[in-house]
Amino acid sequence: MAGAPRGELLSFPAFQAACPAGYEYGYSGGLRGLREREFPRLRGITYLDHAGSALFPESLLKAFTDDLRNNVYGNPHSHNISSKLTHDTIEHVRYRILRHFHTTAEDYTIIFTSGCTAALKLVAEAFPWIPEGTKQPSSRFCYLTDSHTSVVGMRGITASMNVLSVPIKPKEIFLSEENSLPAEEQNCMTPHLFSYPAQSNFSGTKYPLSWIRDIKSGKLRPIKIQGKWFVLLDAASYVSSSPLDLGVHQADFIPISFYKIFGFPTGLGALLVNNRIAPLLRKTYFGGGTAAAYLAGEDFYIPRKSIAERFEDGTVSFLDIIALKHGFDVLEKLTGGMEKIKQHTFVLAHYTYTVLSTLKYANGAPVIRIYSDTDFSNPDVQGPIINFNVLDENGEVIGFSEVDKMASLYNIHVRTGCFCNTGACQIHLGISNENIQRNLQAGHVCGDDIDLVDGRPTGSVRISFGYMSSFEDAQTFLKFIIATRLSKSDTENAFQSSVTKLMRESVPDEHPSFNSVDKLSPILHISDRELSKNSSATMTTVNWQPLEAEEESIRAAVSETAVPTCRRGGKPITVTNIYLYPIKSCSAFEVTEWPVGNQGLLYDRNWMVVNQNGVCMTQKQEPRLCLVNPSIDLEQKIMVIQAEGMDPISVSLEENTGKEAVICESKVCSHRVKTYDCGERIAGWFSLFLGRPCRLIRQSSDMKNRSYQKNTKGLASATNISLSLVNEAQYLLINVASILELKEHISARLEEPLEIEELIRRFRANIVISAPESFEEEEWAEISVGALRFQVVGPCSRCQIICIDQQSGERNKEFLQSLSAARGRKTNFGIYLMNQPLHSSFPDILSVGSQVLPVLKENAEIQPPTSSEEKCSG
Repeated sequence: MAGAPRGELLSFPAFQAACPAGYEYGYSGGLRGLREREFPRLRGITYLDHAGSALFPESLLKAFTDDLRNNVYGNPHSHNISSKLTHDTIEHVRYRILRHFHTTAEDYTIIFTSGCTAALKLVAEAFPWIPEGTKQPSSRFCYLTDSHTSVVGMRGITASMNVLSVPIKPKEIFLSEENSLPAEEQNCMTPHLFSYPAQSNFSGTKYPLSWIRDIKSGKLRPIKIQGKWFVLLDAASYVSSSPLDLGVHQADFIPISFYKIFGFPTGLGALLVNNRIAPLLRKTYFGGGTAAAYLAGEDFYIPRKSIAERFEDGTVSFLDIIALKHGFDVLEKLTGGMEKIKQHTFVLAHYTYTVLSTLKYANGAPVIRIYSDTDFSNPDVQGPIINFNVLDENGEVIGFSEVDKMASLYNIHVRTGCFCNTGACQIHLGISNENIQRNLQAGHVCGDDIDLVDGRPTGSVRISFGYMSSFEDAQTFLKFIIATRLSKSDTENAFQSSVTKLMRESVPDEHPSFNSVDKLSPILHISDRELSKNSSATMTTVNWQPLEAEEESIRAAVSETAVPTCRRGGKPITVTNIYLYPIKSCSAFEVTEWPVGNQGLLYDRNWMVVNQNGVCMTQKQEPRLCLVNPSIDLEQKIMVIQAEGMDPISVSLEENTGKEAVICESKVCSHRVKTYDCGERIAGWFSLFLGRPCRLIRQSSDMKNRSYQKNTKGLASATNISLSLVNEAQYLLINVASILELKEHISARLEEPLEIEELIRRFRANIVISAPESFEEEEWAEISVGALRFQVVGPCSRCQIICIDQQSGERNKEFLQSLSAARGRKTNFGIYLMNQPLHSSFPDILSVGSQVLPVLKENAEIQPPTSSEEKCSG
């Protein structure tokens, strides 16, 4: 085994040998053709978020659109020929759904909803609860703590009905088996509801479907109380990769979302209701199509007899429902059915889990901490979901946000956070209720990128496999983990352990041994370098100079706690470079001095390029944006835009609000911004250069909807500071000394020289300073530069844009990886600044060569901004 070829563990033969006996991968060899025909858009992409959403195959869309082109589908509430066709097709789809779940219309009714969440809400509203305070025993709503937010949210409705909710931990259901009730209480018919997931969307744990029968029969009870139990089985995660037989496991309510199975259509789900409880459901609101008769002038309403028609308010999404028929047909044709999907996805998860669980650093510490209740040996108890955190050599968690950023460099799509399942997150990560509340006070909210609070993880990373997932997907992911975490020596040790486990579990004795992967660059350590002076390129100057006396008086009044300018080594701190970026995500425009406006540097990020849907384009999606060179001519009041192979084009600096329109730009701090279009001429220029339809838009001067309202120490309380089209703050500052330290680290890993100017441009700062010590800027609370005073908002957490060479548009993922390694699991580089305007008699000017006076902050570490957006200097 020691002499085996390197990399064989991640080879396909090793994967095959590791497959558990009796389980099939790849649909009898048809997977490769399936991927090529149905998912050509996945070339170069490793999609591992199937628990978030399945991906639709091309033949599904073709079958659906062909259907729409060949038939006329009218409103099913009408009675004409096209409407009758729609009605009959919808009924056919209902039967197709029932057949998929091995049941019939005699036992279950399909109620179409907008999704699983809407189905859960419907149950909470319609269940025949008996509230507290009546003469009858009251109802209880019990739910497993390992449940989706949408299940836990049902308690908001039950509380409004004066019904108590009781959370049940997974292990408590087993302890309740010995509960018994007096004989006189066993005939009580008070309805109670117990909800649990067939499969945890957090860990992939599959909870016993036998609970349905045992709880309904009284063999198991979530709590000791008299009454009749009904069961809600949350099957949304389960049915995406496993068959569900409702002929055997007859839950009372089964909510599902179809995009989890097919990827299309979205916004459509269903509630499968057991017909034995259907007559007991109650409904107050009635919408179009649900009434047999009603009076507008009196309180008279008779519902339709059909349960589906009674609960489907208004016109159902009939075209989407018709798409489901094609979804079921195509899925069956491509895979052979859910049992084969179950086996295929389990084999991938089993192999990936096995390799991950044995990866170790040279010191024996594990690389991965997996959050699971199983050992991935049985697909009946474990779904194709792996939840984990990455650890460093000392066993400390590397934040999920950092892992996600690294994965994006390899075009690997994962999910991070708590996955709308706080209960499971608390159980597996050991997060107490008090921790949740403290994290909230620290600024962390569900769905943001604050991954560590006081060194403890707030969430984790999840990968999940789907029916079109391949061995290559698993292989790419494992190579990513190894490449970013293990040195050469670590890799050898890790694979010796992995081979031993795989050989012991499932590899035949005669199978060739294997122990390593291809050579990987070792993780290096930073060594200090002396600060060197940065040379500057051609720059622009404006002729506005403040009066020295007034400048000095303002500077002296900045703060009594200002530290001495020459506090380290006797060297002053000065501004070395100033950059503005007139068009968001395009090339920098360097100046020696520049006026400061109320949004930052004048004209900085006032324009942005948007696609045909009005969504902002950045270098993440279109790296060639960095080859677009805008420059500002203040005298002629124009912006000149240039690019290689294109004639220069100019845009007036004066606003033209005649074409003003309001759009929503979701990636500019998630706020609506008021903009106007710059016209067809400039749109044609950008579309030609980028090779795709796009337009240039400019932010309007009306900035009421684009302001910074965070109360930051040192700034006036509740001050609304105006922002341009930046992601987070008005200014971004970096330190040349910090650049030099990072330069040495990256150069060593690249094994080639690196120009400091190239690094400076990659980090897309507005202000570059020369300070004596690297990263000392992270200790500052505020600074003054000449007559200007700035408040430090927080560190800039970097994304993959720093991997793009700003001169060529080429990507190199080594830069973000090196930054993460150099910064100790963080990707922070540079600090965000906000300007507190000073009322003076002259225009504010920022100039190269100005001295920088910092004020030390009280705390040792700047907390990152609380926005959920990636902090990139677009």
